[in-house]
Amino acid sequence: MAAAHVHGHAHSHAPAPDADRRWLGIALALILAFMAVEVVAGLLADSLALLSDAAHMLTDAGSIGLAVVAARLAARPPEGRFTFGLGRAEILSAQGNGAALLVLAGVIAWEAVGRMGDPPDVEGLVVLVVGLAGAAVNVAAAWALSRAERRSLNVEGARAHVFADLYASLGAALAGVLVLTAGLERADVVVALLVAALMVRSGLSLLGSSTRVLLEASPRGIDPDAVGHALASHPGVTEVHDLHVWEVTSGFAALSAHVLVPPGSDCHARRAELEQLLAKRFGLEHTTLQVEHEVAGGLLDIKRR
Repeated sequence: MAAAHVHGHAHSHAPAPDADRRWLGIALALILAFMAVEVVAGLLADSLALLSDAAHMLTDAGSIGLAVVAARLAARPPEGRFTFGLGRAEILSAQGNGAALLVLAGVIAWEAVGRMGDPPDVEGLVVLVVGLAGAAVNVAAAWALSRAERRSLNVEGARAHVFADLYASLGAALAGVLVLTAGLERADVVVALLVAALMVRSGLSLLGSSTRVLLEASPRGIDPDAVGHALASHPGVTEVHDLHVWEVTSGFAALSAHVLVPPGSDCHARRAELEQLLAKRFGLEHTTLQVEHEVAGGLLDIKRR
């Protein structure tokens, strides 16, 4: 008996180049260094706005760090039991990052509400200076992330976090101005609540996007009904069933379907035409099409793998 030949189809999920990892590392170093400065300044100035911004920076650092680790895992080729590779490591890290954002936002909001009735004396000048410095660091980190060519849910999430943190730093600076000029001690608390709201928004967005991937929902921008209609209406196709469109990981969409063609039809030609249609019209390049002749008792199955 001839030995069966098994050929695994590796997706072109290229690892992030060394230059990309270097830019991610620069952004991570900037955020970690300033986060330490902000924690010390927040404690000395008794500013919840600065401490909440530091907490947000911690999630930024975690997001970038997880993106780097997940990118390394995702770059490994499929092997053994992991026939799709480890691409979903990125999705799992995005879920963890989103959950951490929600937890930290809850802690900050709880502390802010407690301070609202009896706000402490805040060193407005320290808050102003550190807030402006934080904004500058976030601009530099965002620029470094923009230099990375890799596009994944984690990297996009990290970029969104950095921009949200930029707004939080500017808010902290505004709180410092209000404390200095108008003596509004509660401005610090209000800014902390706004930071918490930004963190909730980012966390829910990450959790929602990653959950869609884990539940194997169709990728955003691809309508399964439109895909099925396009396949079924193609000349030489009688019926399409068992159609599945899902996202293995960020940017890696896949499709499988059973296709019925008339008796005597060239299955190879129909399959090639349908693959070209899927790639050109919907951007679907990782496809598994099973073509069957519509003849009872005489099915010819051709599977592309």
